[in-house]
Amino acid sequence: MARILLADDDAALRDVVRRALVSEGHDVAIAQDGQEALDLLLASPSAFDLLLSDVHMPALDGLSLGQKPSPPRQTSRSC
Repeated sequence: MARILLADDDAALRDVVRRALVSEGHDVAIAQDGQEALDLLLASPSAFDLLLSDVHMPALDGLSLGQKPSPPRQTSRSC
């Protein structure tokens, strides 16, 4: 299934959404705010298929996070 990065500053909501996604077979990574999500995305550009983000968060809100340029995804090549 999908590798999802979930960014939300509300711990209770984050846990409910994470459990629902995991129960559907998805692999979910957690970020507590937009800046942490951006750091994870930049550190490993090809690690996630989907970013699911709250709109209002400290440090970097979800709208600003969504407007950041996407890092290039690495693909494998065979020669």
